[in-house]
Amino acid sequence: MGFSGGSALMRLGVMDSAAELASVEAITLFAVLLSACIVIGHLLEENRWLNESITALIIGLCTGTIILLYTKGKSSRLLEFNEELFFIYVLPPIIFNAGFQVKKKQFFRNFMTIMLFGVFGTLISFGIISIGAKGLFGKLDSGSLELGDFLAIGAILSATDSVCTLQVLNQDETPLLYSIVFGEGVVNDATSVVLFNAIQKVDLSNINSSIALQFIGNFLSLFFLSTLLGVLIGLLSAYIIKKLYFGRHSTDREIALMILMAYLSYVMAELFDLSGILTVFFCGIVMSHYTWHNVTESSRVTTKHAFATLSFVAELFIFLYVGMDALDIEKWSFVSDSPGKSVVVSTALLALVLVGRAAFVFPLSLLLNITKKSKSDKIEFKQQITIWWAGLMRGAVSMALAYNKFSRFGHTQQPGNAIMITSTISVVLFSTLVFGLLTKPLVRFFLPSNHSEPSSPKSITLPLLGNGQDSEANMNGQTIPRPTSLRMLLSTPTHTVHHYWRKFDDAFMRPMFGGRGFTPYVPGSPTEVPAH
Repeated sequence: MGFSGGSALMRLGVMDSAAELASVEAITLFAVLLSACIVIGHLLEENRWLNESITALIIGLCTGTIILLYTKGKSSRLLEFNEELFFIYVLPPIIFNAGFQVKKKQFFRNFMTIMLFGVFGTLISFGIISIGAKGLFGKLDSGSLELGDFLAIGAILSATDSVCTLQVLNQDETPLLYSIVFGEGVVNDATSVVLFNAIQKVDLSNINSSIALQFIGNFLSLFFLSTLLGVLIGLLSAYIIKKLYFGRHSTDREIALMILMAYLSYVMAELFDLSGILTVFFCGIVMSHYTWHNVTESSRVTTKHAFATLSFVAELFIFLYVGMDALDIEKWSFVSDSPGKSVVVSTALLALVLVGRAAFVFPLSLLLNITKKSKSDKIEFKQQITIWWAGLMRGAVSMALAYNKFSRFGHTQQPGNAIMITSTISVVLFSTLVFGLLTKPLVRFFLPSNHSEPSSPKSITLPLLGNGQDSEANMNGQTIPRPTSLRMLLSTPTHTVHHYWRKFDDAFMRPMFGGRGFTPYVPGSPTEVPAH
């Protein structure tokens, strides 16, 4: 018995060693592929059709094909997909960097437009896709799917991926368009995830007015509490770094604290069952406005590039993995008996995405243009087409939500769930490859570049938040009249709110939490002399 027990332990040890070796091999190959994506993406920098996201997706598809042939059709993946791993480790640096690097003036100047598109627009798209999916799947008899599944697919396919368009747009040439596409993309992802989470919390077996009110309440509370948590953690990080003067002794400590506090905002939101995307995004905005100005100059340069690099690598990892996982034979085996049904479902869902996007972009743009007096603030028809096109791509958030709802640890045994996952994969692949490949020529056709030399976002000599700290009294060389009455408040609400916010910020917030012009001067440290 002792010998057999020893043999079992030896076999177990051999199996563990083999599993560890397989993991090391997979990670090594992933590192090689990520490096290849960076090199090839650099070589294709000026290519009219490709960008790094599409390059990573194509490399992932090619690698998946090779693995599929090598394993004789058993697998196309190097690593098992875990949606929790995606949401906990891969997504946070992407969303935080979006908030940290945002040009706050443009973002908040167009805040109402961004929120209108990102929240109400997403709700419109969600409704159209959910209703269309319910009617479609009801006619096709695609397995035992319930109302919650149709609402979930509406939330899943409402999550856009505007990376391809943002890589083409120049925020110096088209600041209004860039800020709208960028801001709407982040708010849209957050809204989709909040919608998805709210759906999971509601009992949809008996729909009535109280259930509808509960759903709306869950959505609004998740949105508000997630934003509040991000702001509070951002302010806490600013206060700690401002009061303790970490830069006197070690810049490493203040950099480490910024990174950890940023990540803490996300995991705390997940711990409290809130939206980590919203929390970490607004934490990034607050940290860039206060915390970043409280650290030494060397720490500013380091954190800027550290956050940007982590975001860049995470994005490449996601597209690379999506390309490989799209060929997973297990999911496609469930729909192999009825490939025609799978094609019809994928095509119909893609059509719903197109219609759902158009259903709010053009009407809301028309509504906004009616309320704008200045021609420069109006969204032209060519810009509307660009905004519509920017939201057609679907990416990693849609994939992760689909896995979360319709599979367990990347596997599924139900035909209805398999169709949902394969249809989502098809929509993501088609929209990213086809729409993504056409993005550069389309944007340059509608918005031809004036070939001015843009400010490079990679230059460490430029301020991180370019144009974000200019005087609120001067925009584009024009002095904004100060509001003196309720009529002026109603006519220029954004400028008015911004004016009073700056007064409150300078009088109360910056003296307590630091920021531009209120940075403590630390003798002997490489920090800037504070502005007076």
